[in-house]
Amino acid sequence: MPFATVLLLGFIAGATIVLGMPLGRMKRPAPTLRILLNAIAAGVLLFILWDVLDHAWEPIDAGLADLHAGKGDLGSTIGLGLLFGAGIAAGLLGLTWYERWMARQAGPDAHLQPRQLALLIAIGIGLHNFAEGLAIGQSAASGELQLAVVLVIGFALHNATEGFGIIAPLAGDVDEKGVRRIPSWAQLLLLALIGGGPTFLGTWVGTFFISDVLSILFLTLAAGSILYVVMQMISVCAKARRMDLLGYGALIGLAAGFLTDAIVTAGGA
Repeated sequence: MPFATVLLLGFIAGATIVLGMPLGRMKRPAPTLRILLNAIAAGVLLFILWDVLDHAWEPIDAGLADLHAGKGDLGSTIGLGLLFGAGIAAGLLGLTWYERWMARQAGPDAHLQPRQLALLIAIGIGLHNFAEGLAIGQSAASGELQLAVVLVIGFALHNATEGFGIIAPLAGDVDEKGVRRIPSWAQLLLLALIGGGPTFLGTWVGTFFISDVLSILFLTLAAGSILYVVMQMISVCAKARRMDLLGYGALIGLAAGFLTDAIVTAGGA
């Protein structure tokens, strides 16, 4: 497959994230809708968290299986396991420390603003999508062209739902008078670029070499950051005392994630 075609596939896989961004321009979303949007986004992110950790663990699981068969490398497997834990810790605790630092700068009554939360979600998804791009590029570099195309289709579907997750916090962004702050198209496109752009970048990097270390590092960094964001979004529903909406929304989000994953699996990936 020509190099330009591989890059085009990576671009398509990441660009679908913009499909969910126009919802961020809604003028007057009802409070119930805002909570439901957060809950659905949390469900989507929970699926992504499971998917990310599952893929990050695969090389370690394979190493353990080889050790059991008497042909593995103990040092390499332990090293990958330590990297797995370190990546999650860095992604989760890094954002936790960053939020505490921002709180100290802003004062004791400060809290994470909707636009800050949307940015954190975009960053976490971007790390995840960089690893997805690596998978596309590495599949093409290995000559598995059919797998690369199927991955592009699946990741494009996933990214469409991820865009929805990024803009969910913006539905509750209001000023001191309670008036809805509507993000500009430029702001929405910037968030989409942060979240979806790394898919293209990862595809480009992945065509040059195959690295379990790099893949695990970015997947676990994404997992840690996504876990942090999910905790934040669940707290929004808890403060509103609408755990029923949290349940419904999380179920919808999880179903959307597993449905798109089923499409990838049915395609033979």
